[in-house]
Amino acid sequence: MIEGKIRTVEGFSWFGKNIGIKDDSLDFGGILSDVPCQAAGVFTKNTMPGAPVLVGKEHLKDGLLQAVIVNSKNANVATEQQGLEDSITICRLVAESCGLEPGMVLPSSTGVIGRLLPMGVIAEACKGVKQDFGKTEQHIEAFARSIMTTDTRPKWVSAEVGGVTILGIAKGSGMIEPNMATMLCYFVTDAKIRSDRLRPMLRRVVDRSFNRISVDTDTSTSDTVVILSNGLSGQMKEDEFEVVLSEMAIYLAKEIVRDGEGATRLIELLISGARTEEQALLTARSVINSPLVKTAIYGADPNWGRFVMAIGKVFQYSVDVRELKIIFGQGDHRLQIDAGILQRNEVPLHDISEMLKREEIHIEIVLGNGPYSERVWGCDLTEEYVKINAYYTT
Repeated sequence: MIEGKIRTVEGFSWFGKNIGIKDDSLDFGGILSDVPCQAAGVFTKNTMPGAPVLVGKEHLKDGLLQAVIVNSKNANVATEQQGLEDSITICRLVAESCGLEPGMVLPSSTGVIGRLLPMGVIAEACKGVKQDFGKTEQHIEAFARSIMTTDTRPKWVSAEVGGVTILGIAKGSGMIEPNMATMLCYFVTDAKIRSDRLRPMLRRVVDRSFNRISVDTDTSTSDTVVILSNGLSGQMKEDEFEVVLSEMAIYLAKEIVRDGEGATRLIELLISGARTEEQALLTARSVINSPLVKTAIYGADPNWGRFVMAIGKVFQYSVDVRELKIIFGQGDHRLQIDAGILQRNEVPLHDISEMLKREEIHIEIVLGNGPYSERVWGCDLTEEYVKINAYYTT
C-alpha cells in the first residue's frame, strides 16, 4: 500500500535550493499549496524548544496552513527574542511573496543550536520565493535534500489509496530518542479531512512511530511533524486514511533510525509478556537506549548481561530471571537465551553473533506471562557516531 518513492500530490508545489547558509549543498526549502489546507502538528517535548516551534504552534492554533518554509544548518534555538523575531519575519516575507497571510506559513529550522540565523541571505531568498516553487518530482526531491543535516540520504514515502495521494518527507539522523527525535517530517495529502480530526489522528500516528525510535537518547529542541490536507481530491474513510498514514510514519521512522549517525544496523525490538503497558514501554526504551546494548550489537557480541542490566534499570518493575527470555531473529530462524540455557552452557553464541552482523536485527525480550507488548526501533552505536558529534561545529 505504501512505497518508498516520490509521488506528486495535486495542488502542492515544492522547492529546495542553496542560498549560502551551507557552502555547497541545498539549505533552504518550502512547500506551498494552491489553496488553504486543514492542518495539524506535533512538536518536541523538549523544554527549550526552538523559535520556529513556538511560532509554528501559534500559527497552527486555527488548524489552517498553506505553506512551510525550512532552513538547515542553523536550528534557531536558544536565540531568545531575536530568534522569535527572525522566524516571524521569515513567515511574513514568504507570505508577502506568495500572497498569503503570515499565519498561514509554518517555519522550521534544523542544525546547530545557539546561533542566530543569517537573516541577510534568508530574507533576500524569501522575497522572491514564489518563483522557486514547482510541482515536479525533481522539486520534491530538492526539498527533501534541502532539509538534511547529518543525514546521508533523503527520506520519503508515498501512497495512493481511496482516490487520494499522501506523501511524506522527513529528515533525521542524530539527537534521536523516543518522544520524537531530532527530526522534521511533513505529510501532504489531497484528501479532505478537517483539522479537528487530523489533530488526534496525527498524535496517535506519531505515538506509534516517531515516538518509538532511538539513536542516542537525546531529545531534540526542534522536532516537528505536520500534515497538510488541501481536500482537492475529496474525502476518504478516515480510519483507512489513518492506517495508511501510520504505515507511512513507521516507514519513515525506521528510515531515520537506519540512517542514524554512524549506524550500521537497524534494530527492531519487541518487548512481550509485560504486566502493564507501562512496563513494556519503559523496558523497551531502557534497552533500545542503552549504550552497552548498542555497542554489543555493533560488535556482534551476544552478551546476555547487557540486556539483563538494561531490563533491571526499570526500577518500577521487577522481572523474575527464570521467566526472562531473549530471542534473536524471527520466523523459523530464532535463537534464544534464558537462564536455563545458560546453566546448561548451551547458548549458541556463534550463531547469535552471526545473526547480529546482519543489517536488520530482530530481538524479542519476553519478560514473563503478561498480556502487554511494545515495539521500538533503534540502531547500533559506532566510532563514527563519536566522530560526527565530536567535531560537529569545528
